[in-house]
Amino acid sequence: MAEMTKPPSETTKTMSLPEAIRQAAELHRQGRLTEAENVYAAILKAKPDDFDALHLLGVLKQQRGESGEALRLISAALKVKPDVPEALSNFGLVLNTLNRHEEALASFDRAVAIRPDHAEAFYHRGNALRALNRHEEALASYDQALAIRADHAEALYNRGSVLGTLKRHEEALASYDRALAIKPDYAEAVYNRGNMLHALERHEEALASYDRALATRPDHAEALNNRGAVLGALDRYEEALVSFDLALAIRPDYAEALNNRGSALHALKRDEEALDSFEQALAVKPDYFEALNNRANVLQALNRREEALASYDRALAIRPDDADALSNRGNVLRGLKRHKDALVSIEQALAIRPDFAEALYNHGTVLGLLKRYEEATAGLERALDINPDLKYLKGRILHSKMHCCLWDKFEPTAARLAHEVQAGEHTATPFEFLTVSESASDQLKCSQIWAQDRYPLSSRPVWQGEIYRHDKIRIAYLSADYHDHATAYLMAGLFELHDRKRFETIAVSFGADSRGDMRTRLKPAFGRFIDVSQKSDRGVAEMLRELEVDIAVDLKGFTGDSRTGIFALRAAPIQVNYLGYPGTMGADYIDYIIADRWVIPEEQHEYYAEKVVYLPESYQVNDSKRPIAEHTPSRAKLGLPEKGFVFCSFNNNYKITPLVFDIWMRLLRQVEGSVLWLLEGNAAVVRNLKREAEKRGIAPERLVFATRVKLADHLARHRLADLFLDTLPCNAHTTASDALWAGLPVVTCLGATFAGRVAGSLLNAVGLPELIAHSLKEYEALALKLARDKKALAKIRSKLARNRKTCPLFDTDRFRRHIEAAYTTMWERYQRGEPPVSFAVAQIRK
Repeated sequence: MAEMTKPPSETTKTMSLPEAIRQAAELHRQGRLTEAENVYAAILKAKPDDFDALHLLGVLKQQRGESGEALRLISAALKVKPDVPEALSNFGLVLNTLNRHEEALASFDRAVAIRPDHAEAFYHRGNALRALNRHEEALASYDQALAIRADHAEALYNRGSVLGTLKRHEEALASYDRALAIKPDYAEAVYNRGNMLHALERHEEALASYDRALATRPDHAEALNNRGAVLGALDRYEEALVSFDLALAIRPDYAEALNNRGSALHALKRDEEALDSFEQALAVKPDYFEALNNRANVLQALNRREEALASYDRALAIRPDDADALSNRGNVLRGLKRHKDALVSIEQALAIRPDFAEALYNHGTVLGLLKRYEEATAGLERALDINPDLKYLKGRILHSKMHCCLWDKFEPTAARLAHEVQAGEHTATPFEFLTVSESASDQLKCSQIWAQDRYPLSSRPVWQGEIYRHDKIRIAYLSADYHDHATAYLMAGLFELHDRKRFETIAVSFGADSRGDMRTRLKPAFGRFIDVSQKSDRGVAEMLRELEVDIAVDLKGFTGDSRTGIFALRAAPIQVNYLGYPGTMGADYIDYIIADRWVIPEEQHEYYAEKVVYLPESYQVNDSKRPIAEHTPSRAKLGLPEKGFVFCSFNNNYKITPLVFDIWMRLLRQVEGSVLWLLEGNAAVVRNLKREAEKRGIAPERLVFATRVKLADHLARHRLADLFLDTLPCNAHTTASDALWAGLPVVTCLGATFAGRVAGSLLNAVGLPELIAHSLKEYEALALKLARDKKALAKIRSKLARNRKTCPLFDTDRFRRHIEAAYTTMWERYQRGEPPVSFAVAQIRK
C-alpha cells in the first residue's frame, strides 16, 4: 500500500521554513504545480513576507498564465529584497507578457547591473527590446546572453528572428542552425530556418526544412502555408495547392493561406477559383492589401478591368506608395485604352521606385501606344540597364526604335536577338521578332517560346473530343478588329458572301465597339455577332463549346489585342491561324494555317507548328467593294513636286530597315528630281529619316511625309505616286493590296519568311509576277529601270488596271469558294475522326 502524503499545512508544521521552501521548489520542478502552490500558500500564511515563497509562487502563477497575480506576488517579493537579480528578471518577464515592455526593460537592466553574468536576464531583455522594435539592441542583448551561456537555444532562436527582421538572412540561418545543433527537435527553429532559406531563394532546402518541421508538428499551419509558397516558387503549383488546403483545414480563417492559394490557382490559370479564394481572404481580413492587389490581378486576367481598377484603388487606399500596385493599375488602364491615365499611374510608381524595371517596361509600352517612341526607347533602355534579364525587353527596345527609325547598331542588335531566340531565351515577342527576322526557323522558335510561356495548352480544355453533328458547318471568326481596321477592310466582303446554306458564321468580337460605318456594315454579315469584350478567356471558350462551334478562326494571332488564351483552352475541335499574323503561332492547339505556295514554300513546312492549307491563288482575301474617293488632291497640296518621279512606300515605319533605306536613297540619287513619299507614323520619324537621308547625301526635302487620312482618301492619293517600293524582311501586306487596288504598281523582293513573301503572293495573284525580285540587287535594278523607262512603267500600269478587274486577287467571291472548300475539308476530316493534315485546295473556276 502506498504511503499517505500529509497535507502541506501539516507538513510545514513539522519542518523548518527552509525545508518547506525546498520541498515546494522540488514539487514545482517536477511540474506538480497544485501541490507546490499549496506549500507556497502555507508558507506565506505562516510568514506573509517570505521572499522565496512570494517570488516562486509568482513564477508558478506566470506559468499558469495568471500574469496579473504573478506581477503582484513578484512585486511583493521585490519589496522584501529589491536587488535579487532572478526576481528582477522574472518581474521583467511578467511585464513583457503584459506588453509593458519599457517597464520590463528597466527591470532587466537592474538585474544585469547587479549580476552581469545573468544569461536569462539578458535573453529576456533582448525579447523586450525586440518587442519595442529596437532590433540592433535586441541583437546585442542576445549576444551577451550567448557569451555567458553558449548553449542557450532560445536565445539563438530569437537572435535568428531578429536577424531575419533585419533582412540579414544568411546570419539568421546560421543562428537557427546553432540552435538546432543544441536542440535538434526545436520545431519553431526548423520552421524559421525554412523561412530564411525561402528568403534566400534556396527553395529546395527550404522545402526540406518545412517538411522536417511538419514531421514534428503536423498541425503547424504556418509551416504548411510557407511550404506551399516555396512549392509555388518552384512552379509546383498543384502540390502547393495541397499544402495550402492542409493549412486551411487546420485554420479555415487563415487569410494568408487563402491569399497564397489564390495565387497558386492564378498561376494554374484557374482564375475563377483564384478569385473566390481572394474573396474569402478579404472576408476574413477586409484591409488585406496583398489579397486586394492579387484580386485585381486576377480580375484583369478575367477581362473584368473596371472591377480590377476598383480593387487596385482599394489596395492603394491602404498602401498609397506601393509601386507594384500602381504599375499594375497602369496596365489595367492601358487595357481600358485610357493610355494617358495609365501613364500617370505608372509614373507614380516610378516616382517611388525609380529603378523599377518592370514599371519602366510598362511605361515604355504605354508611351509606344501614344506614339511617343523616342521617350519609350529611353525608358526601356533604362530598364535594360537595371535588369538585362527582363523578359521580352530587348525585342521591345528594338521595335520601339524601329517605329521612330532610330537605327544605331541595328544589324548587331537584330543578330543578337536571333542568337538569343535560338538559345531559347525570352528576348522578343513573336510579332516584334518577325519584323526583323529573316529565318522561318527562328520565327518558329520564338513563337514556341512565347506560346509556352504565356499561353500553354490548358490542363482543363473546354472541348473534350466530341464530334458535333450539324446541317451547317459552324465557323467562329475571333477578332478585336470589327471596326475601321485593315483586317475588316480585307474581310468584309468575304463575311457578306459566305454561303449561308452550308455555313453558319459567328463573329466573336473582343475589341472596342467604335460604332463606325465598318461596324455597322459587318454586324448583319454574320449569322450572329457576339461582343465578348467583357468575358474571360474561359468564358469565351465555354461559350464556343455551348454553341458547338466546329471551326474557330483566329484573326489576330500574336498581334495587338489578341486573345490567344481562348485557343489555349481548346475552344473548338478545329482551330485556325489566318490573316492577322503572318507566321506560325508555334502552338500545338492551332491546327491549321491558311497560306499559299508563295508565302509558305513546301520545303518550309517543318518551320510551322500548324498544318499548312494551300489556297490555289493568294492566301489573302480582298474586298472588291472598297471605295476609292473620286477626288484626287493635287500634288502641291500634299507637298509633292508637280513634276518628277514619286517613289512611294506607305508601309508602317517600323518595317523600314537601314539596308532598304540605302537602296531607296541610291534610287533618289540616280533618278533626277525624284522624291520618296512615306507615311508619317510619328514626328520623330520625319526628323530621323531626314537626318538619315542627309547622311547618305540626299537633300532632306526629297523625303515627303503623308499624314493619316480616311481609307477612301488614302486610296485616292495613291494616284499621285508612280511606283510603290516594298520593304524587307517584312513586306507590305494590306498596304500592298491598297496600292494595287488603287492602281499603283508595287516592286517587291521575295524574302525568306511568310512576312517577307506576302507582296509576292499578291503580285502573282494580280498577274504581275514580273514585279517580284529575288534579291535586293535585282529589286533595286527593277525599280530603277521602271523609274527611268516611262513606257515600261506605263505598260505595267495598264496591265494592272486590266488585271485588277479580272485576276483572282480582287475576286472576293472566287476567294470565298476556295476558303470554304478549305473549311469543308478540315471539317470532313474531323467528322471522320482523322487528325489535321496539310493539304491543297483545288482551283475553282467560274
